[in-house]
Amino acid sequence: MAVLDLIEYVDENSNEIVHREPQDQSGEFRLGSQLVVRESQQAVFFRDGKALDVLGPGRHTLSTNNIPLLTGLIGLPFGGKSPFRAEVFFVSMREFTDMKWGTPQPVVYRDSELGMVRLRAFGTYSMKVSDPQLIVTQIVGSRSELTTDDLDNFLRSIIINEFNDLLGGVQTTILDIQKMTREMADTARNALSDDFAKLGLTLTSFQISSITPPDSVQQKIDERSGMGALGDMGRYTQFKTAEAIGDAAKNPGTAGDMASTGVGLGAGLGLGQAMAGALRESQSQQGQSQATPAAAPATIACPNCHHQIPANSKFCPDCGYNLQGVTCPKCGTVNSPGAKFCTNCGTALTS
Repeated sequence: MAVLDLIEYVDENSNEIVHREPQDQSGEFRLGSQLVVRESQQAVFFRDGKALDVLGPGRHTLSTNNIPLLTGLIGLPFGGKSPFRAEVFFVSMREFTDMKWGTPQPVVYRDSELGMVRLRAFGTYSMKVSDPQLIVTQIVGSRSELTTDDLDNFLRSIIINEFNDLLGGVQTTILDIQKMTREMADTARNALSDDFAKLGLTLTSFQISSITPPDSVQQKIDERSGMGALGDMGRYTQFKTAEAIGDAAKNPGTAGDMASTGVGLGAGLGLGQAMAGALRESQSQQGQSQATPAAAPATIACPNCHHQIPANSKFCPDCGYNLQGVTCPKCGTVNSPGAKFCTNCGTALTS
């Protein structure tokens, strides 16, 4: 195996937290080899499973000055230049943003208005390495690399556990909980700081994107809000009935098509009954809201003065004209008012 005189890692992936050089096994190094660490990196130098030193950005020459423990670990048969087996872990110190978290299953929540409901929560967080040696020794171990995908499930379980405790202490309703997400996010970030620090990580930000019930519960809430928006159901039924009648008038062939196919007959009858009931209810409400005006009494014109007088009058209230008719003194026939001769015998009726 060739001796590595230059150790560096340039092609860093976007989700890679720790990368080991060489990847497959420990490499051959010797005092005087060059170690290059990038601005966004720190290097943890290992030999025989022990972390000897953490080196910051820059070019480093491996010697007993910057890795003092090498003095007692390496023999001097080659005048201090002997090769030795070791590995370097390059740790990315940049911030890893837009990390996702969410509840895999709905969480039971005691709602102050709706009772027991199930909630889902989703959000994002950001983190970065605070202790390179700790994350290598506690998490990486003998692996050749560590990515955010490797930590995703583990960190999500820590977040969900803390979030469940936090949610249990919030005594309110889901109708008001959205305005509390920022305060809850700050509380969760403070509570999670110690858990991340034990892994050599710092939780730089934590956000709660949404806290929502499952679709079935959301549908019931929508129905309830819809009922509140409708207001008077009687007026709404009347409106929809009138709208249906208008549509039927514009499409007269619809009813015929339904009858000809025989499929929509039952639905058509049901619609007709509903419309009839709605109309009866509408008429009943209108009868209650306003009394039906009384019919105007019948009138006739007086044949003498032509004024409008009640039809059942015997004499005109304006001119006193007799409206009962004139009886013939000869044959007894009752003639119409104002007649001058009897219609039966011709006898003169006026003196």
